[in-house]
Amino acid sequence: MSEPFNDLKQVEMSVKAAQKMVGTATMSMDREQLEEATQAIQDARAQLSHAFNNQTGVDKEFLNEQQVSLTQCEEQLNEAKQ
Repeated sequence: MSEPFNDLKQVEMSVKAAQKMVGTATMSMDREQLEEATQAIQDARAQLSHAFNNQTGVDKEFLNEQQVSLTQCEEQLNEAKQ
């Protein structure tokens, strides 16, 4: 039986999913895909926030890297929406 993913793995997976969705949405410029990418970023932000609240000292660098990646996705998506 598999174990559920820990907080860090969940953050990593949600950020990667958001990155892929943003990439696809900005290439197609489809309104629905742009909205789905926005939702993916919001979901990843929620996962990241949860992980920050439950972090150990070892996790901080990883979480900061994920936050930077997510911010870059957000900026790319915002530029595409303009």
